[in-house]
Amino acid sequence: MKGWTKLLLDIAMGAVVPILILNNLTKPLGAPLAYVLAALVPVSYVLIDTFVLSRRFNAITTYVASAAIMNGVLAFWFVDGWQYALKDTAGLIVAAGLFFGSLLLGRPMFEFFTAQVFQPDTPQKDRALRTLCARPPVRQGLITATVIVGAANVVLGVVNFLLNLNIVLAPFGTESFNAQVAQVNAITRVLFPVVSLGVFAGAFYLVYRAFFQVLPSEAGKSQFESEFWDLVRLWEQGGASA
Repeated sequence: MKGWTKLLLDIAMGAVVPILILNNLTKPLGAPLAYVLAALVPVSYVLIDTFVLSRRFNAITTYVASAAIMNGVLAFWFVDGWQYALKDTAGLIVAAGLFFGSLLLGRPMFEFFTAQVFQPDTPQKDRALRTLCARPPVRQGLITATVIVGAANVVLGVVNFLLNLNIVLAPFGTESFNAQVAQVNAITRVLFPVVSLGVFAGAFYLVYRAFFQVLPSEAGKSQFESEFWDLVRLWEQGGASA
């Protein structure tokens, strides 16, 4: 699954199914049980996708799986008011901390994303990619992309907190609480993934431009028409350390 198919499935499992549960199963199951079930559906989907379907284990999938486990645990923290707003925003807070923290550690988070996109499958390719990432234009692009995504998570986190704080007003364990949670989810679980996709696309564009500032062009071809690793080989042949 790639592209829009994956995005639509993510929205369905992360938003549509939980909202249907909150709106339709609260009365027959009881508000607390329906809430927990709705919260665990996206968690289960992420874990099944990571460990059963895609079975890709790297820094990014480890973070996604860890965030899903954290959300699963938090589902059993039965709170309301500002505490619920904070709980529902925890994932975005952790994401922002991860991106900005990676800058403090000297390894911009987007360096890991770049490695997953280009997939250096040999030691030589891995060395070449690391060398490219260390070149000033590329490193600046990775830092800028990391800051953009980190800042987007901060903004989304603030919006998410305020939405919950102003909409989810009922006490936990009531039908009104579940209905209000569904109302917020209808906004955040649909809009936020689309916004995040656009932010990531823009960030990746900046990174690609940074790489192409360093890499050469093949004769008669635009860089976008060439295979990335072909350009890397040309770059190495021309003296990568120059």
